[in-house]
Amino acid sequence: MIKQFFSRKRQSFDDDDRIEAEEYVELDTSSSRGDGDQKVIVRPFVITDFADVKPILDSLRESYTIALINIKPLKDKDLLELKRCINKLKKTCEAIEGDIAGFGDDYIVVTPNFAEIYRGSSGMDAGFE
Repeated sequence: MIKQFFSRKRQSFDDDDRIEAEEYVELDTSSSRGDGDQKVIVRPFVITDFADVKPILDSLRESYTIALINIKPLKDKDLLELKRCINKLKKTCEAIEGDIAGFGDDYIVVTPNFAEIYRGSSGMDAGFE
């Protein structure tokens, strides 16, 4: 009698194992967040001297960042330094296949390769292309 009891319990455990095996789902954990799931960050920056360009470039290279850059402080201070900054931004923008454009008189917009700047309105300065 005890032998029959244990054999029935064993059989029920075997049945449970088969049910669990049929319900098993394999998950792919190699890419928990694909590139399409990452959010785009629109990040403001202010350039007051040439050293302020490095964090902008790092942000553009490492993440999904669209940079809105206020150039007015440097424009008022040193136009030659501003030109150096813009040239550095343009070179990096080309390297990452991004886009760069002036926005009004005091701002520059820099995007990575997944975004394009609309140049149809008169508010965009195509001089940075």
